[in-house]
Amino acid sequence: MKVPRFLARYALLISLVVLCMVIGFLNPVFLSLDNLTNILLQSSVNLIIALGMTFVIIVGGIDLSVGSLVALTGMTLGLFLVHGVAVPVAILGAVLLGALCGGLNGIVITRWRVPAFIVTLGTMSAARGFALMLTSGRSVSGFPTSFLRLGNGGIVGLPFPALVALVLAALCAIGLRGTVWGTYLYAIGGNSRAAWIFGLRVPRYVLGVYVLSGAFSAIAAVLLTSRIAAALPTAGTLYELDAIAATVIGGASLSGGSGTIYGTVLGALLIGVLRNGLSILNVSSYVQQVLIGGIIIVAVAIEMARHRSSE
Repeated sequence: MKVPRFLARYALLISLVVLCMVIGFLNPVFLSLDNLTNILLQSSVNLIIALGMTFVIIVGGIDLSVGSLVALTGMTLGLFLVHGVAVPVAILGAVLLGALCGGLNGIVITRWRVPAFIVTLGTMSAARGFALMLTSGRSVSGFPTSFLRLGNGGIVGLPFPALVALVLAALCAIGLRGTVWGTYLYAIGGNSRAAWIFGLRVPRYVLGVYVLSGAFSAIAAVLLTSRIAAALPTAGTLYELDAIAATVIGGASLSGGSGTIYGTVLGALLIGVLRNGLSILNVSSYVQQVLIGGIIIVAVAIEMARHRSSE
């Protein structure tokens, strides 16, 4: 039985709206403007990381190191700032470090042909270790006011981190759906061998998406560090799971070849709404993890069923 086209396309959006209405009915505070703005703010970091993860998953890869890279690049940024490095230079340095770490992942995956799961799992551990080593596990604070405005300021009521996330999402959507580069990524994820025979330089594109994933993790780290006014070596713990969840809930296939920025945005918002709504309803954080894990399983099952029905 095939799922109606309209329902298949807008099911996630409808689910998000219904979820908001149900939580709002149970606790009207949820639908207040302040709380909705807070959801955007809380979802922005996960969304930025998930954008990079979307590209990786589309080509059939996985990146488990993104959470640890948030910690490593955030700690590096914090040390730059407290040692007097100019804010723009410090931010650029952190983003370049994230891109470099992502590039190292990509090189090992493409040239040494080590599975992405193993490579990024190793990087996850190494990056977290380096983040802890930089200050012997201590946090870093005391940043310039100009830097703190990045994570706590806003434009016309929209938090700056949310604005950055939405702008990046728009650029990613254009790159994925409006350029030849995006078409090639889908082709590689669908059948990398066929793409290679067709003439695509598959390793170069795969390397590129890991560089992007690392850079996006660093951008998320910049905004997170600014928002909480501190660089923490424990920051980003389990962020990779939320990012993967956002892309999978948004319709991306872990086998590669499918996924959209639109879906990832809705997936990240759905997770943000769930966490915020369950907190407002005084649901235990432990129960929240169970529910989100269950939602991921259901989302993957639905996606597989949809693919089977379309065959």
